[in-house]
Amino acid sequence: MQSIDERKSINTTGVIQNLVLENRGKLSVSGVVDVLSFDDQVVMIETELGLLTVKGQNLRINKLSIDTSEVIVEGEISYLAYSEATQNKSSTGLLSKIFK
Repeated sequence: MQSIDERKSINTTGVIQNLVLENRGKLSVSGVVDVLSFDDQVVMIETELGLLTVKGQNLRINKLSIDTSEVIVEGEISYLAYSEATQNKSSTGLLSKIFK
């Protein structure tokens, strides 16, 4: 079992991000920077720790909060994966479109 000091040293970025998947039907994500794209099968979320891809069926964004940097995705979730944010940081995401 790891001590508290050992757990603190694992996260060297200083960023705390939570992913909570409930029964493969509801995904809560904190540390969200932007929602880059979404449809009923794929949601691309830019987070502080990289690009998060969510795949499934009948996906919908139920909550998008700028104040808390949180997104809730609901539907039949079958795939979650992180990748490095290789996209240009230009204002092409959902949040930037809403607040133009």
